[in-house]
Amino acid sequence: MRIGAMTAYEIKKGIEEKEFTSEEVVIELFKRIKEVDKDVDGYLTLCEEEALKTARAIDEKITKGEKVGKLAGVPIAVKDNICTDGIRTTCASKMLEDFIPPYDATVVKRLKKEDAVIIGKTNMDEFAMGSSNENSAFKKTKNPWDLKRVPGGSSGGSAAVVAAGIAPISLGSDTGGSIRQPAAFCGVTGFKPTYGLVSRFGLVAFASSLDQIGPFGKTVRDCALTLEVIAGHDSMDSTSLGKEYDKDYLSALDGSIEGLKIAVPKEFFGKGLNSEIEKAIKDTMEKLRSMGAVVEEISMPITEEGLSAYYVISSAEASSNLSRYDGIRYGYRAKNYETVDELMEMSRSEGFGKEVKRRIMLGTYVLSSGYYDAYYNRAQKLRKKIQEQYKEVFESYDLILSPTSPVLPFLSGEKSSNPLEMYLADIYTVNINLAGVPAISIPCAFSSEGLPIGVQIIGPHFGEKKILKTAYALEQELNIDTLAIK
Repeated sequence: MRIGAMTAYEIKKGIEEKEFTSEEVVIELFKRIKEVDKDVDGYLTLCEEEALKTARAIDEKITKGEKVGKLAGVPIAVKDNICTDGIRTTCASKMLEDFIPPYDATVVKRLKKEDAVIIGKTNMDEFAMGSSNENSAFKKTKNPWDLKRVPGGSSGGSAAVVAAGIAPISLGSDTGGSIRQPAAFCGVTGFKPTYGLVSRFGLVAFASSLDQIGPFGKTVRDCALTLEVIAGHDSMDSTSLGKEYDKDYLSALDGSIEGLKIAVPKEFFGKGLNSEIEKAIKDTMEKLRSMGAVVEEISMPITEEGLSAYYVISSAEASSNLSRYDGIRYGYRAKNYETVDELMEMSRSEGFGKEVKRRIMLGTYVLSSGYYDAYYNRAQKLRKKIQEQYKEVFESYDLILSPTSPVLPFLSGEKSSNPLEMYLADIYTVNINLAGVPAISIPCAFSSEGLPIGVQIIGPHFGEKKILKTAYALEQELNIDTLAIK
């Protein structure tokens, strides 16, 4: 059993057809984790004992001929800002170093209901703030394609464990590209669904109007399978969609994309785009044309302005959401203090890392009296314009194509001293979150140095099926090897 190379769909089929057991899968996977993760550092917490117990229970159900779930026996890793009952959930922060939630996030409940096996919690940028996975309080995850380079962020751990073959699928969260950018850097598939399609209940909030949970997988099929399980209305989340939509994503994969209209904004090919990425995206455009799709260049003039609006809005919401960590209610508490004010100040100063503090300060500033209208209010107006721009494009086109990242995976430490340069790595992804539309990143090529390049496919609200169908068809044509460590 080559567990590292197997997809979630292959594991599911093999268990159903009794080629191997869920317990055998979990044992083999943990053997590989012990060999590989000492170099990659993708996991913060492993759940070997609990995973084996769950796997044995699933095998027993299969032996008895009982019905099993859609992910029966499939191991899955979960980003460490998604609550797991009885399993440490730290957000990669000293502030929550010892936090053990007393409940499961809705997505985790749904995974368990479909007999998935939770194998561990993955590393991330602290409180999901970052684009490189260098902001974790505990360790720095490496890119499995080149251990000297970053895996992207903030869901870098979730992307890296899939690329390294130490988890067939994983969950991440995406606030401004935190699933798609690491998926591109690590050469795997990452899907950010329509805002509200997947419940945020149990996701530790960064920016509540932008955050969305989504899957990583080796293939588009694996992401479609996982999305079927985690999507749907949740009464525990007030931003969850108020009605159910057709979630049969697997059946949407097959078929021709002939006649599909795809827009490519010319603004995505401006200054700052790596030349090898530009060539890869243009080659992908030609490949789609050869498959029968209509690919046309358009203009989306306020594309670049979205980055500033995103950082104003996300930082403002972070400032509000993170105010609950005060050293009194729960979380890290400073030891030497004399007054309550001093307790709060020292707990937050010691418990939060540099990037989190930077965003709290920025968010507090833009929300303060005298600056609210100048910054936050104007950013919200720009967000509305971006939403209208996407709506207008989707009236004429089925999908939008773009690079996922303007740069190749960069060296660890290369951009950490320049936060503005780091923020520019999100220029192609943040507008999707501001508009609330779905998007996927799939690998489309490799650079001359052997580093993966991702292409992003963006759809209208609830356009998941169109995106998955196109991404699947393209994936079959390109046939990219997504396993970094053989």
